[in-house]
Amino acid sequence: MMMKNKAGGAGGGMSGSGEGAGPTAAAAAAALQKQKALLQRVETDITSVVDNFTQIVNVARVSDLPVKNSQEAYMMEMRASKMVQAADSILKLVSELKQTAIFSGFASLNDHVEQRIAEFDQEADKTNRLLARIGDDASASLKELEAHYYSSAQRLTPDV
Repeated sequence: MMMKNKAGGAGGGMSGSGEGAGPTAAAAAAALQKQKALLQRVETDITSVVDNFTQIVNVARVSDLPVKNSQEAYMMEMRASKMVQAADSILKLVSELKQTAIFSGFASLNDHVEQRIAEFDQEADKTNRLLARIGDDASASLKELEAHYYSSAQRLTPDV
């Protein structure tokens, strides 16, 4: 029995900001649902492999009747085919899990990069405000010094 589950998207790492609702909660619910589906697939496929192997062993008894031997051979071939299908499904599941781990790693990395960009943008804004305030203070101090210089007696007396 082969079940296909091709949910393309996020899963795996759930690195959020601790919010109870929104995209983080939806992603967590989707990841939990996907995990349950994957566990169900594993359970079904492994059960299929074990059951079919057991049936092959049971049918493998040698009988004297040629008709019965051909029926048993057909049953063994059919069970072996089902085992191969279940094993193939497990291999696809492993591949899907690897891809999910890789892509969720990229998603969390992208989230981290976006978070750091936002932090640096805030720092840049704070730095720009600080520089503007320092420039205003320097300008006010310069105007005050100019006013003091132009009104001083030192300026009015000629140098001899």
